[in-house]
Amino acid sequence: MRIAVTGAAGFVGGAIAVAAEARGWEVVRYGRRPLPGHNVWDLGEGPLSSPPAVDAVVHAGAQVRDWGATEPFHRVNVLGTKAVAATFPDARLVHISSSSVYPWWEPCVNRGEDPVSGRYLNAYSSSKALAEGFAAKHPRAVMLRPHGVYGPGDKTLLPRLISNVRRGRVLAVGDANVLHQLTSIENLAEAALAACTTEVTGAVNVGDSHPVALGEVLREVLDATGHADVELAFIPLPAAMCLAASMEAVAGVIRKAPRLTRYAVSQLGFQRTYSLGRLRDELRVQPVTSCFANAGEWIEEETRDDGHPAETKH
Repeated sequence: MRIAVTGAAGFVGGAIAVAAEARGWEVVRYGRRPLPGHNVWDLGEGPLSSPPAVDAVVHAGAQVRDWGATEPFHRVNVLGTKAVAATFPDARLVHISSSSVYPWWEPCVNRGEDPVSGRYLNAYSSSKALAEGFAAKHPRAVMLRPHGVYGPGDKTLLPRLISNVRRGRVLAVGDANVLHQLTSIENLAEAALAACTTEVTGAVNVGDSHPVALGEVLREVLDATGHADVELAFIPLPAAMCLAASMEAVAGVIRKAPRLTRYAVSQLGFQRTYSLGRLRDELRVQPVTSCFANAGEWIEEETRDDGHPAETKH
């Protein structure tokens, strides 16, 4: 099996490339920067003129932030997806999408693979929905929709929690009992490789086997990273949304990313659980349960000396 992977220097693409090579597959890696073993491809510049012959392409390259101007997201996520689909018209296309294409303003309770919502809080979600539209035009495309991807190499989700510890306390939003279907990077990589070898098309939710309560996750991660004495507190969802809106307004004036966004509040504060029927029955993936036992080993590595997680793209 020979596959191409975009965003192969990033968190998601890198994990998928490594998992493919562990199976004995040949991997053609693409990234924006010249790195050993990688081919340079700025996705926003359009299709490749002389692409290699591959059986499948896993498109994991993306601009991933919860705040920022529209143009960079559109260029990389939307035009980039269009370029990937055009470059490999005959290969299997596995597009790494996002659960953020679902409605942000309501809970997702065992949600199936519904159409994209059409209303978004940030350029990231909007661009991922538009990108799905281009991917879906490819005759052999499947779009994977994970929620809350975590694991070794993650620079944003759980490391951000650690960076928010202040004076023996960490503030989260919503409620300790709100349920989330998070996605370990191992589960996402397994789903991507399974998708390479099937002809399943359309959207497929990807997540860990069972939902977990937000408070339990945060407590486990804090304990695993040496913060067992840190108090966990929650800002009610309506108050958190108002606070985030105020921070965004200030950020628009000073041109500096806010510490809290409405997107982050919506993703954490509402229940986010998904039906995994297509993942299990059609891709034949049996996802493992969420586990954070080794979180301390990789979160500290992804946290800067100043206590703030580094930015990342995948």
